[in-house]
Amino acid sequence: MCFKMCFKIKCFNCFHTKRNDRHSNKMTNSNSKASGESPVNTLASQPNLRHEQQSKQDCSETAKTTGSKRGQAEGIPKEDVIVLKEWSFKTSESSITNGKTGQMTARPQPVNAKEPIKIFVSEKGDMMDRNEERSLDKRRESNEYSTNRLKRKNTMTQEKDSRKSSTTSSKKLTLNRPRRKLKKDLIPNPEVFHKIDTHAINAGRELRIKKIFSVQAITKTITEGACSDLDKLRAIWIWLCHNIEYDVNGLLGFSEMVYSPEQVISTGRAVCSGYSSVCLQMCREAGIECREVSGYGKGAGYRPGKSYKNTESNHSWNAVCLEGQWYLLDACWGAGYGDLDNRAFIKRYEEYYFLTDPETFIDCHYPEEEEWQLLESPIKVEEFDKRVLKKPDFYKLNLTLNHPKNFLIITENGEATVSMSFPQLVHFTYRISQLSGKKPQEVSKSIGFLTSTQQSMKLRLMPPKPGTYELELFARAGNATKTNNWICSFQLECPSPKTSEELPENPHVCWGLQPDATSLGLGHCNYGNDIISLESGSFRLVLKTTKPLMVLCELSHKNLDKTLAKKCLAIQTEPDQLTCSVLCPYYGYYRLAVFVRDWANEADSFEIAGNFLLHCTAGIVNLNELFPSGLNSYCGPGIKTMEAGLFEFSHTEALVYTQQGNCDITFQNRKDIDLLCELTKEQGDQAASQTTISNHILFTHNGSKVTISINLPESGVYKLRLYGKTSLKQKYHLLCDYILKNTSINKWPPFPRMYGAWKKGSVLFEPRAGRLDALSWVKFRVQVPEARRVSVLRDESVDLQLSESGVWEGKAFTGRGPELHLAASLSEASNTMSFLMTFSVVEPEHEKASTAHAH
Repeated sequence: MCFKMCFKIKCFNCFHTKRNDRHSNKMTNSNSKASGESPVNTLASQPNLRHEQQSKQDCSETAKTTGSKRGQAEGIPKEDVIVLKEWSFKTSESSITNGKTGQMTARPQPVNAKEPIKIFVSEKGDMMDRNEERSLDKRRESNEYSTNRLKRKNTMTQEKDSRKSSTTSSKKLTLNRPRRKLKKDLIPNPEVFHKIDTHAINAGRELRIKKIFSVQAITKTITEGACSDLDKLRAIWIWLCHNIEYDVNGLLGFSEMVYSPEQVISTGRAVCSGYSSVCLQMCREAGIECREVSGYGKGAGYRPGKSYKNTESNHSWNAVCLEGQWYLLDACWGAGYGDLDNRAFIKRYEEYYFLTDPETFIDCHYPEEEEWQLLESPIKVEEFDKRVLKKPDFYKLNLTLNHPKNFLIITENGEATVSMSFPQLVHFTYRISQLSGKKPQEVSKSIGFLTSTQQSMKLRLMPPKPGTYELELFARAGNATKTNNWICSFQLECPSPKTSEELPENPHVCWGLQPDATSLGLGHCNYGNDIISLESGSFRLVLKTTKPLMVLCELSHKNLDKTLAKKCLAIQTEPDQLTCSVLCPYYGYYRLAVFVRDWANEADSFEIAGNFLLHCTAGIVNLNELFPSGLNSYCGPGIKTMEAGLFEFSHTEALVYTQQGNCDITFQNRKDIDLLCELTKEQGDQAASQTTISNHILFTHNGSKVTISINLPESGVYKLRLYGKTSLKQKYHLLCDYILKNTSINKWPPFPRMYGAWKKGSVLFEPRAGRLDALSWVKFRVQVPEARRVSVLRDESVDLQLSESGVWEGKAFTGRGPELHLAASLSEASNTMSFLMTFSVVEPEHEKASTAHAH
């Protein structure tokens, strides 16, 4: 059986890289070169055991010249002992290719063995530095080998040129074949292979227990019951991905690497060439046309911008022919990835690399022979270098990269953008690192502005310093809750940074309305997802809703503490919209976070619905003019007041501005609930006591209509709280908060002090002021339902007369005070008078001045 050479040095970059949004592992390539050229042997469509016997003979003849089992540079056979061998295979129509002629090294090989090890990145730590790579001295080639390598390469070039004319007709016939099926058409759902996959896995386990390592026996067993070449190939693929582990210890120099298919199967470990050679042998046994393809893989150590031109190939994979059409697969990258820190292979099956469409396979695999791109219009290696590295999850999520078209992004005016589109909801995040020194230095996400909708994503980048950066994007499906997976990478060049203030940190990454906000019950946003520029310190965000929601908001700024931030927000919750009023006491950027949950389900947790970036450039608000402290999430009329039966508010917003110093708020009380109001005003950091300004509120009930009259004693910001209850035994519960902003210099007097006998339906027409001048006649007009008698009480009582309109009227002399009471007899069984309200009697201002002057 032929042996397959795969040197550690060449295989170093073929190990597939694994990253997620929390860990980035990176590895640099070894500078050592491989110690041999590999012949590429093409196979006939049916197994040919004579080829295998001949290969064994070739091996025995050339093995004597091998200086080292591990293929080190020492003892490389010279050119005169290199055996040239060329095989060919045919399809039903014509010769596909004349095969790839190679030069046999000390260890004969059936296909090209120039692959470096393909390494997935560990999820638990940083990748090794170049100076941390082990056994570098074992990976250096001798000067003598470099000379021989150049000679062999020239020989291969001449051989390849001599084959060009014979392959021309083959290529033309290949292009005229029926169009190859896309993977989604060939395999609509991998579940169709469930029975085959299960059999291949179970059979493979039993064969290993029985220590059966024969290619023939394994292939026959695992393909038992397979009805087509596709089914047979699937069984082989599954067996490879689940029974062979990547040889991480061999890569790192802790164990001897194995090369032949027999050794690979018996030890259960291999590098990329081991996977491809075993795949080749198994396909031969199953009667499937297969080819090993050598080329370049963007695996471990790859960074955007790396050039593969005029370099040795570093990876190998397979091409197979099914129903006259060629397809590509990479079992090495389909099996899992390596954890270099723990020197372990992590099994993680990757369906993507089975029969991958050539149009996407070319993003990370570039064959040495152009025809094995399987593209109608093959690309050059320079184009391969420029291509964006797109990982399997990029295609699983059906992403389309709109901008840029290649890996390199250069800022214009200090900014650069990346944009994508997709058919279904996708969540994104990213990591950006500055490439300086030995290790990339991760920088803050605040240099980026990421916005996303149901079908598109845009990332604006504003690097703070000139230099070269690496940008890695991660994503997950909208219905997934697991860690985001790496989808693609770019190189960012910033010749000149943009001079601007750094954006605030965004723990939720995405700005604007979140892409899944619709599922949370949110609709249109009146400001979109872009940066919101404010030319004044007052801002109002309105979010339309499709169902009643409870909302919480957070405001952050580099100069705001939590206590002050709460005084900058007022939230109104209505059945069809949420309104967040914001005050900005400082210039610069603010982050406004909005969290929601279903109104009816109190057990639900709040979920992020939006992150809005505000930029205040003018008109900041004085710290003494912020909102009152202690506001709740239902300022102004909304869901809470509707549930209580209050409708038709005269003031529908939470903020009420008055330039006169007084106002009336009216609404309908359809459920006739008991109401209570509380008016407070803060003095510095302390809220004024309720009794200080409680007499500045007057309730008037006229049928179902309720009027709250407010007289404010001075300018400033007030909080008016409305409470309600439906029964005597029930406690008052908060219905809403109003915020009153008074700019008047007028000092309005308080209303009379009310008592419990002043009930619904009672109306005070005059006097409205709670302070009356001494020694003056005052007209009283009041409506008191069910009253038998209404009197003004002082030294002597004055009875008011009931008019035809139902109003008690009359005049009374105030005397010198200090108080005057209005009382009523409300019971037919008793003549007891109950106090309705009390007025203060004070000396007029001019009398006070005269008295003070006399003294």
